[in-house]
Amino acid sequence: MHLPLLSSLLSRPAMRALCRIAILAPASTLAADLSLDIAHGPAGEATLYASLHNNAASYADGKPMAVQTAPMRDGKARLVFPGLAPGHYALRVFADENGNGKLDTNLIGLPTERYGFSNDAKGKFGAPDFDAAAIRVDAADLQAVIHLH
Repeated sequence: MHLPLLSSLLSRPAMRALCRIAILAPASTLAADLSLDIAHGPAGEATLYASLHNNAASYADGKPMAVQTAPMRDGKARLVFPGLAPGHYALRVFADENGNGKLDTNLIGLPTERYGFSNDAKGKFGAPDFDAAAIRVDAADLQAVIHLH
């Protein structure tokens, strides 16, 4: 029994479309959403700033791959970073309580506004390193919580 080739059954544009779907489908199925809940924020109104880093160099240089803001209510906020490829990511967040768009510090450089990192990581005399804050994102959606301090 002889079966016809798929290319003889489909038009050239249909065959191209089928090839595009076959190539692009695996990439889209590997994307995941990272949902982030923030707790222990200020009781009053504040804006949450969150930066997402996909490698140690961008984390150390403060050059995130994505940044989001969200209003904080009753010390809580929620953000979603959609469509992330599998890999390791680290987050830096802070609650801007005075509306100036930056993390305020005192004279010796200690933060005066609430801040946090993924994995609730803590550093010694500064931010934790990327590996301490890194969370693994696979093909499935992920939920993470950061407690501000």
